[in-house]
Formats: sequence, structure tokens, C-alpha cells
Amino acid sequence: MRILLKLALDCDPDAAWQALRSPAVFRAVAAPFSTFESLEPAGFPAQWSEGPHPVRVRAFGLVDAGEQIIDLSFEERPGVRLVHDFGRAVSGPLAVVTTWRHTMAVSPLPEHRTLYRDRLVVSAGAATLPVWLGLWAFWQWRGFRIRQLSAHWRA
Repeated sequence: MRILLKLALDCDPDAAWQALRSPAVFRAVAAPFSTFESLEPAGFPAQWSEGPHPVRVRAFGLVDAGEQIIDLSFEERPGVRLVHDFGRAVSGPLAVVTTWRHTMAVSPLPEHRTLYRDRLVVSAGAATLPVWLGLWAFWQWRGFRIRQLSAHWRA
């Protein structure tokens, strides 16, 4: 099943691109529903690099929700920049997810604004519908927070 967001952001595309590559922004748009702790020896980097990044997830900062691998790649095409996450849950409730394809894209809009598109394709066998419902609600929160925070992003 898919979850889609399409937002016009009040920031420059370069600032949005920097934000998508920022673990701090990743954590800010997820909080307070999900909090993330880096399991990398040096902790979260200042900016995401390509490849796997192990994290521990907590629901509301309290309930252990397991470990995940955030597995990133970056792509730039004429007029659009993309972040792909082909990660997976290693343990916890989301380990039932068998497909996780998450893509975020930024493109320029007039007046130094940004078109932000976010697409998640997820499946979890018989649990797909309840997993999708929970993720859909969480994605709406993410969209709200991205809109809220983007007005302060600067390149």
C-alpha cells in the first residue's frame, strides 16, 4: 500500500535538500510519536551519508519499538533531487513489514518555494492494513511538522 504527501514548502529547494539529509530534521519531524537513537559508534552524523544507518526506535520516547536500518541513497536529476530509503526493521513491531520503499523528492517552485513529495510503499502480509493505518497517521504528522519547520530552513 502507498502513502503519499505533496506539499508546497516555504523554503528554497537547496534548504529543503539540506533538511532531508539532516538526522536532526529527521528526528524533529518524527517527535514526539517516535524518537530515534543512533546505534552507530559515533552517533548520528551531522548529515546523512549513503548506506545503512542502524537506529533504535522508541514510541513516545518511552516504549522500545525495536531496531531499524535506515538505508539511504541520493539521486539528482534535472529539476529534482531524491532521497531513497530501502531500510527495514530488524526487531520490534515493524519487523512484520516485508516491503519498505520510501522516496522523498524536492523540486523548485516559483518564488523560492519548494515542491516536496513523499512516497512510502509498504507491505506486511496479513498485517498490511493495520500497519498502513498507523503509518498513514504518522505520515500526516510528518507532513504537518515538515510544513511547520520548513519556514525556518535556510541553505
